[in-house]
Amino acid sequence: MPSIAVKLYSVFFKFLLKHRLQNRIQTHVDESSNPYGVTTRPEESVSAANPSFTDGIATKDIHIDPSTALSVRIFLPESSLSPPEPKSKPGSSQQDESDSLNHRRNSYPNIGAPTNDSRRSSLEGSNLRSDNNVYRGYSPLPQNCRRLPIMLQFHGGGWVSGSNDSVANDIFCRRITKLCDVIIVAVGYRLAPENKYPAAFEDGLKVLYWLAKQANLAECSKSMGSGALGVGAEFTKTQVQRHLVDAFGASMVEPWLAAHGDPSRCVLLGVSCGANIADYVARKAVEAGRLLDPVKVVAQVLMYPFFIGNVPTRSEINLANSYFYDKSMCLLAWKLFLPEEEFSLDHPAANPLVPDRGPPLKFIPPTLTVVAEHDWMRDRAIAYSEALRKVNVDAPVLEYKDAVHEFATLDMLLNTPQAQACAEDIAIWVKKYISLRGHEFSY
Repeated sequence: MPSIAVKLYSVFFKFLLKHRLQNRIQTHVDESSNPYGVTTRPEESVSAANPSFTDGIATKDIHIDPSTALSVRIFLPESSLSPPEPKSKPGSSQQDESDSLNHRRNSYPNIGAPTNDSRRSSLEGSNLRSDNNVYRGYSPLPQNCRRLPIMLQFHGGGWVSGSNDSVANDIFCRRITKLCDVIIVAVGYRLAPENKYPAAFEDGLKVLYWLAKQANLAECSKSMGSGALGVGAEFTKTQVQRHLVDAFGASMVEPWLAAHGDPSRCVLLGVSCGANIADYVARKAVEAGRLLDPVKVVAQVLMYPFFIGNVPTRSEINLANSYFYDKSMCLLAWKLFLPEEEFSLDHPAANPLVPDRGPPLKFIPPTLTVVAEHDWMRDRAIAYSEALRKVNVDAPVLEYKDAVHEFATLDMLLNTPQAQACAEDIAIWVKKYISLRGHEFSY
């Protein structure tokens, strides 16, 4: 059973959540009145982006859609500064790799991006000029860059809360970034009830297409001879003319992804309701096929999915009053998320096993499902995994004893041994599909 502290915190958490959900119902704004939307709530603690390598991770925020509030936070690991793996010598020592990493950091000390968040870090270098029109930041060398897999991460929060820049999500993404050795693109999708279904799902898919666009723009920029892809200390007039810019003269190429991202090894990771978005994006990626080139979704991780259905499962009956997110709270969240005329617990966004939901299950990418013993939604997630395995999809289930919904991502539980073990287990499985050299562990 969960500890006394977890049980007490669960009571407090459910009281606050019920109060907030009821307030949203009473004061909700119709979708048409606010198409721009919101991606975070004032009462939530957020973590500021830091484009320097703090604790081995650099972060930056990008607003990618001018018509909505959709944004992403990029987590770039310090390991991206080391030489590419295929070019490394078999007998090289760890000290040689460390020396190479230190050399890269000393050569390019100012890690950042032309955003307000990076202004403080950019001013730390002693060789910076006062001209505000000159970009100051990390200048990757295209011929020596190590390319890492890209993981799209969708946070939880029951559709109406949570954000990609919350303190808890920032800690979780940093942990996964290090363990999996990937670049994480955490999606700040629009929240309900300001933007009901399908806004959050469309935002997730829009980010996947944005990744494909970034990869193609980077190739175009490279073929035009733009050199450092817009991230050097200073441009000549000729370089500026060759560089791809938008209508406002801003760079269209995201430098960190252009230099270090490998879109052909893309993984989706969804937490709670974010798992529903991840599964939707995976299905749409299958339908899109080569239209997404060079992006290829090679696997997805569904952490305690927010699945539900009209016919209750055993866990939905026996654990209806479970910890943190009980069934009554989740029903309120679904009522805020789904349009009134579409409300059904067998909605395609809610039930993964309803017929005619998308492409045949045999085309779904390998899927790891994480479930908790005391989560009332666990049985439906397990049933979905079983359905995938029946059509020969690699779809293991990791079940954690004495665990509750969001046991590995909730702020209070992030530092527990179970949360750490879950992240490590995810990394072992994911590396089977993103490692260039393969991986010896399997489930």
